[in-house]
Amino acid sequence: MTDGQRHRRDDQQTRILPQLSVRRGRAAVEFYKAAFGAVEDYRVGGANENEAVVAQLSVGNASFWIADESPPHRNFSPESLGGATTRMLLIVEDPDSVIEQAIAAGATEIYPVDEEHGWRLGRIEDPFGHHWEIGKPLVAWPPTQRGRGSS
Repeated sequence: MTDGQRHRRDDQQTRILPQLSVRRGRAAVEFYKAAFGAVEDYRVGGANENEAVVAQLSVGNASFWIADESPPHRNFSPESLGGATTRMLLIVEDPDSVIEQAIAAGATEIYPVDEEHGWRLGRIEDPFGHHWEIGKPLVAWPPTQRGRGSS
C-alpha cells in the first residue's frame, strides 16, 4: 500500500474547508503565501502559466483550497461573477500587521482595522476578488450571552 492509498484516520474528522475559485491559480497560490504566510500542503498542476491549479494551503491550523475556475463544472471566480459570494474570516494575533502585509502583496483595503462588537477587525479584497475579514476577538469568544433569536 502506498502513502496515497493509505487512509489517515486522524484526518477523517468532520470539518469544512473552503475552496476558492480563482482565475490565475498559480499567481493566487503565490499571493496567499506572500500575504498570509500560507504554506502549500498539496498541489496539482500549474507547472506553467496556462495549466490549471488545485492546491491546498494552510495558515496556522486553518486550511483552504484554491482552484482555477472551471465554468464547465460550474466553478466560477468572483471576477466572472462580478463579486464574491462569501467572505473569509482569518483570525490572527496581529490583524494590523497581517492586513498591512496583504496590502503590500497586492490586496485592496475595504475597511481599516477597527474595534467593534468585541473584535479588532479589518477587511481586504485579494487580487482575485475574494474578501477577507482579518481580526481577533477581544473578549472570550463566543460570548456566553447569546443574541436574540439564538436557542
